[in-house]
Amino acid sequence: MKNYIVVTGGAGFVGSNLIEHLLLKTKKKILSIDNYSSGSKKNHIQSSRVKYIKSDTKNINQALSKYKKQIISLFHFGEFSRIFQSFNKYNKCFDSNSIGTNATFNFCLDNKIKLIYSATSATLGNKGKDQNLSPYAFTKAKNLELLQNLKNWFNFKYEIVYFYNVYGQRQIKSGEMGTVIGIFEDQHKKKTPLTIVRPGTQTRRFTHIKDTIGICYEAWVKNKCAHYSISSQKSYSIKEVAKMFGGKIKLIKARPGERYVSSLTNMSLNNKVINKYGKIHLKDYITSFIKG
Repeated sequence: MKNYIVVTGGAGFVGSNLIEHLLLKTKKKILSIDNYSSGSKKNHIQSSRVKYIKSDTKNINQALSKYKKQIISLFHFGEFSRIFQSFNKYNKCFDSNSIGTNATFNFCLDNKIKLIYSATSATLGNKGKDQNLSPYAFTKAKNLELLQNLKNWFNFKYEIVYFYNVYGQRQIKSGEMGTVIGIFEDQHKKKTPLTIVRPGTQTRRFTHIKDTIGICYEAWVKNKCAHYSISSQKSYSIKEVAKMFGGKIKLIKARPGERYVSSLTNMSLNNKVINKYGKIHLKDYITSFIKG
C-alpha cells in the first residue's frame, strides 16, 4: 500500500505550506527530507502523520530506503533557490540542484514514484536566454532538459510547476536567503529604509504561497503529466512594491544575474504550459500587513 508522500525541503517556506495543505486535503502520511540549510524546525507542522528526516537530497536513497515501496508521490522543493547567492555559493547550488536533484529523479524513477517538480520563472525570460544569467537559473533549466529526456528514455511520470516570486506565511525575512517581500516586511517593522537592488525598475509577478500551493496540489490530483505556471496577472517593479510599504527607500548596487522582466511563456521545451493565475493580490496583502 503506497500511503506516503515525500516533500523535499519540507522544513522550508514552500515545503511547510505544502505539508499543511496535504494534511488537510489527503489522508496520506508525509515524509519531509531537508538538510536545514534554509529550512527551520520552527516550520515543522505538528502532526502524527508527518515525519521529518534530516538529510541532503543526494543521499535520498539511503534516507528513505525503508519507505521507498510505500511512497506514491514526491514533491521536489528542496533545491538551492536564490539567484544572487548562487554566484557566491556556486558549489552548494550545484551540489543541491544538480547532484541532489539527479539523485532525487533517479530515486523516483527506480521506485516508480510520481514526481512534482518546482521549476522557476527564471528559466523562461528573454526567450529562454535568462537561463544562462546565473548558476541557479542554469541548473534549474538543465533539470528541465533532463526530465524531458527521462520522459523520452524511460516514460518517466512527472508534473512541473513554474513558481513566480512566492511570498506569504513562513517566508524568510532576513539574511542571504530572504525573499523580497519578507525582507521589506522586516525592514518596515524595524523602521529602517527598504533596500532596493538597482535600478529598481525590474518587474516581478509576486504570487502568494496559498495560490502557489493550490496549483501544486491541483497538478498532483489531475495527474496530466503537464507543465503549469502559477503567477499573478499583474507585475510590479521593485520600486512600486517598496512604495506600497511606505517609508524611506535605499538603492543598493546592482547584482549579477539580475532579471529585468518576470516573463510568462506558453512553451517550455516541447510542452505547452498551462498558465494559472493567483487570486490573492499583493496590494491587498501588503495593506493587511501594514494594518497589522
